[in-house]
Amino acid sequence: MIDRDRIFQIVDDYDLKKAKIGMVASHSALDVCDGAVEEGFKTLGICQEGRDRTYARYFKCQRDASGKVVRGVVDECWTLKKFKEMMAPNYQERLRKENVLFVPNRSFTSYIDLKEIEDDFAVPLMGSRGLLRSEERGEEKDYYWLLQKAGLPFPRKIEDPKDIDRLVIVKLHHKVKKLERGFFTAASFQEYREKSRQLMFQNVITEEDLGEARIEEYVIGPVFNLDFFYSPLESRMERIELLGIDWRFETSLDGHVRLPAPQQMTLQGRQAHPEYTVCGHNSATMRESLVEGAFELAEKYVKATQEHFPPGIIGPFCLQTCVDKDLKFYIYDVAPRVGGGTNVHMWVGHPYGNTTWRTNMSTGRRLAVEVRRAVETDQVKEIVT
Repeated sequence: MIDRDRIFQIVDDYDLKKAKIGMVASHSALDVCDGAVEEGFKTLGICQEGRDRTYARYFKCQRDASGKVVRGVVDECWTLKKFKEMMAPNYQERLRKENVLFVPNRSFTSYIDLKEIEDDFAVPLMGSRGLLRSEERGEEKDYYWLLQKAGLPFPRKIEDPKDIDRLVIVKLHHKVKKLERGFFTAASFQEYREKSRQLMFQNVITEEDLGEARIEEYVIGPVFNLDFFYSPLESRMERIELLGIDWRFETSLDGHVRLPAPQQMTLQGRQAHPEYTVCGHNSATMRESLVEGAFELAEKYVKATQEHFPPGIIGPFCLQTCVDKDLKFYIYDVAPRVGGGTNVHMWVGHPYGNTTWRTNMSTGRRLAVEVRRAVETDQVKEIVT
């Protein structure tokens, strides 16, 4: 892991009055950029050829003579042939010369090798560099390990597919869409075997990935992605904030659940097995009697990160949960960085964040507020790794 003192030395060389917010231009970049310009920062997106128009054209930032934003949110785009080229020493030097504070998102950790991010990316990250690897299922200290250490609830793991005696979900990568999911459900070993064979035949999963898959009990209930923020700078109020909640649209799963059961039973071949590729999000709120329980989850998670991955979580994180029939939470995934569904709240803000801050407060804006507070109080080193 790159020494944090080295990052501090880089911050010492920055002109923080000219600090820019940078990110890989994908995933939740629009929310981060929107929040940044609301708080007076310039924005920089690292784009990839063929995927740059959203940022370089359609949401390009226009400012008036005074520097006020009148349209769009992305001030600069650096368009590369591949995202991973940003790791070259000359690009890292450019980022430092531009006084960039970099916001990690899932695209950053998906397209760039994690070891390179940990050891070689000599740019201040707004967030927890050491926690990014915990998102990778199968790592020695992945988020399941951390949830167990924290005493947090998560779906029961099935060690052997022959022990499947209830509905389970099998988590593994898609063979062709490498960054997507090849998930499937089964309620018996026979169904597991039949579905996995069909999916291998259809080129959706591989036998090797199946052998490394995680099988866990399927929690029947609504999904709540809890978008939290932890502030190491806060001294008067609570450091943990629930900003908002989102839930996902997934292809082709959502098409399946919109069909009556008799029609679902007629589906054959590729149509018969839904895929779980996230393609959008929507906003949600919870009944108020559940909110305190959500905070309890966050409190335990934050404490565990501080104990096992010092300095612990910094800034935004997302606990992805299901709530069962007894109103009990189960955490099925953790994002130790800005969540994937926060774009649904950009500009209008998160319901709970707005209530806390008495203004429109999305995850992107809350992140920029923290950067501004850090710059104004000379505490930037508290929020970067």
